[in-house]
Amino acid sequence: ALRSDPRVVVMGEDIGEMGGVFQCTAGLTSEFGARRVIETPISEACIGGCAVGAAATGLVVPIVEVQIMDMVTLMMDNVVNQAAKWRLMLGGEAQRDAEGRSVSMPIVIRGPQGGGHRLSAQHSQSLEAWFTAVPGLKVVMPSTPHDAKGLLLAAVRDPNPVIFLEHKNLYQLPRSHVPDGDYEVPLGVASILREGTDVTLVATSNMVHEALKAAGRLAARKEQPVSVEVIDPRTLWPLDEATILDSVQRTSRLVIAHEAPRRGGWGGELLSVVQEKAFDYLDAPITIVAGRDCPLPYNAALEKACIPGAAQIAEACLAVVQRPGFDQ
Repeated sequence: ALRSDPRVVVMGEDIGEMGGVFQCTAGLTSEFGARRVIETPISEACIGGCAVGAAATGLVVPIVEVQIMDMVTLMMDNVVNQAAKWRLMLGGEAQRDAEGRSVSMPIVIRGPQGGGHRLSAQHSQSLEAWFTAVPGLKVVMPSTPHDAKGLLLAAVRDPNPVIFLEHKNLYQLPRSHVPDGDYEVPLGVASILREGTDVTLVATSNMVHEALKAAGRLAARKEQPVSVEVIDPRTLWPLDEATILDSVQRTSRLVIAHEAPRRGGWGGELLSVVQEKAFDYLDAPITIVAGRDCPLPYNAALEKACIPGAAQIAEACLAVVQRPGFDQ
């Protein structure tokens, strides 16, 4: 993005020489300089205000790195009340850039979220449902390095504000092929990662990997194996309803998996969509596998108990197809 568009800048805490806490910006300062890789004060409110103001001019396309996504709370006024509303309040055409292109609010706010690293309650939350509830924001949650690169390029080139949520565990995935050069993964297009016939399993971010493990275990059962179709929505908004509804119409069952607490979670939104638009195809109640409704503890065993995994997802799939569990 920095190479292809001179308007793009990166802003955040410790993103320069340090390369960011998770090394996502390592080497960028040496290539692009401090004017385009901007070290900010330790003030999320300041970062958010500067980025939204810069994007509003149409002369700058900021990529904001929130060091830990929980700290986005400190820039929520700029994100929710300014960036998300900008396009509507100015009639859909906020201003034009130097080349005459219509510009609205070209800004990406990205950062790590999620648990599993013993960072305790204030540094381990999954906050995607907050953002999907705000009209005007697009919300992206990649699950693979390939998708992360392509989705990020698409997000940077989108004229609307995009929240780009990266689970901390994804930084530790085994190396996989990521094409060189420029490519985009379009926003609003889901990915079917495994085809199946018995149950549709929609999972987000790190839960995609747990879902694939669960699907593998279920397919390998010697007696009464279960064929699971695994879908990664990739963007929570805009949502690729068509892909999910088509799958549910074929399997007649749906399980949703996300790490965020069930209460108020994004899974409830997807459940309502499928219930309204594919009810006549369902042969079982829709099931949500989600995190416990509590702040994530620092203790490793307690934290693990609060985050769902492949075992819970597999049992939920067995329940909707009414087959015995692994302990029977």
